[in-house]
Amino acid sequence: MPIFEYQCKKCGHVTEFLEQVGSRKAHACEKCGSSRTEKAFSTFAAKSGSSGSSSCPTGTCPLS
Repeated sequence: MPIFEYQCKKCGHVTEFLEQVGSRKAHACEKCGSSRTEKAFSTFAAKSGSSGSSSCPTGTCPLS
C-alpha cells in the first residue's frame, strides 16, 4: 500500500497515511485533530540496482 500525505487546512500540518489507492477514508490531523484535510502533492524516491552495492563509484557519497 502506498503512503499518502494530507495537509490540514486549519493548521497546515502534513501527516502521512498508509492507504489503498482510491480510498475515500476521512483523515484527522494528528496535530490539531481537525478533519479538514486534503491530499497533498508529494514526491517519491526509488532505488535501482543490485542490493548491497553503492550507487557511487567511490563509495563515499554522504546520502548512500
